[in-house]
Amino acid sequence: MEVSAELGRWHTQTLGKGIEMNIARSFNNWRKYRQTVTELGRMTTRELHDLGIDRSDIHRVAREAAAR
Repeated sequence: MEVSAELGRWHTQTLGKGIEMNIARSFNNWRKYRQTVTELGRMTTRELHDLGIDRSDIHRVAREAAAR
């Protein structure tokens, strides 16, 4: 009985840490996405083209950056 209670506590703690890590990872990805959109959005069309990015591609590029 004592072993199963201990396993239950361990499982709950592990699950909780996994959820916390997932939330933190999601927040960091969102923050990276927003930062990329903001920085690219401030660039001129010419600066974007120098990087090989069209203005309509900003959100796609930001999603790809956040996924890394």
